[in-house]
Parts: sequence; structure tokens; C-alpha cells
Amino acid sequence: MTTWHWVRHGPTHEKNFVGWRDVPADLSDAPRLARLNLHLPDDALLLSSDLIRAAHTADALEQPARRRLPHEPDLRELHFGAWDGMHFSEVSARDPDLSRAYWETPGDVVAPEGESWNQTKARVDRVVARINTAYPQAHVIAVAHFGVILTQVQQAQGGGPLEAMAHKIDNLSVTHLVHESGNWQIKAVNHTP
Repeated sequence: MTTWHWVRHGPTHEKNFVGWRDVPADLSDAPRLARLNLHLPDDALLLSSDLIRAAHTADALEQPARRRLPHEPDLRELHFGAWDGMHFSEVSARDPDLSRAYWETPGDVVAPEGESWNQTKARVDRVVARINTAYPQAHVIAVAHFGVILTQVQQAQGGGPLEAMAHKIDNLSVTHLVHESGNWQIKAVNHTP
């Protein structure tokens, strides 16, 4: 049984699309980080996306008993391509039909110069499957992004992307999923200690 504790990185305070753009997280809320640290298991593997907002959040969760694994580029956020850094209104004006389809019928719709929901899910699924195989009895703290975490909620609950996207994932929240013998259980989504 591999137990996943998905943590969304600290807030960026960005108002525009942030996908693969490397922006820092605000980790100044020490009491909240302390509560998060207390909530997470001490004896766990710790990994993160290679983007600094996730990597630095993982740094704040390091403890002697937690084994840090190398950063995982495939745990990056949805790749918004040409939309990254643009405000929603600019994206809507630039690509009205495509941007609407991207959010209303997610799956195979690809952001310009970016990727689709299904492409994101496939790369994240590969990382998760590799970790599940390599560490079948571990607790894993994975610091990642909104879209990444929702791909795994989708994997655990079944169904499509829209059902997964209905969940809220707050910064510094924990989504707790358990994998055992090919089956998934959702223990908590968006828990904020």
C-alpha cells in the first residue's frame, strides 16, 4: 500500500495563468507551515515538481526522518503554453473558442504550444506508477500543483476530468490518496491542517 499525501505548493499571488512559468511561492506563513508539517507523516518520502514554488515548499517540509527524492519535472503544472503569463481575459480574447473548450471539455483539447489535460495526466500517472512500484509500502509526500493533484483525484475516483476539476485544491492543502494492488481510495481532498 502506497499512501500519497499530495500538497499544493504555497501561494504565488499571481493573477495570470501560471503553468510552467517559474514563479516563487510565498512561504511566510510559519504557523500554517508548522501545522502542515505536524499533519504529515514523519517517516515519508518527500518529492516535488522541479518548479521553484513546489521545490521550495518541499524544502520547508524537510525533516531528518523524511527521505528527499530528486525533483520530478513530470510533476509540473498543466502546460499552458502561449497562455502562460496571460490574464484569463487576454486568453479569452486571443483564443475564445479554444480557451472555452479547454476548460469546458477538458481532455484532448491542447493549449497553444502547451498540452492537454490528458497529456498532463499521462505524464503524472507515469511518475505515480513508478513510485508505487518502487516504494509499495511507503508514505509519499508529493508537493505539486493544482492540475497535477486533480489528475490524481481523477485517477482515484474514476470518471472524467470535469468531475475531478469540480474539487477545490487550496495552497498548502493535503489531498490523501491510497494505492493498494491497483486500486485507489480517496481519504481526503483539500484538507487544510
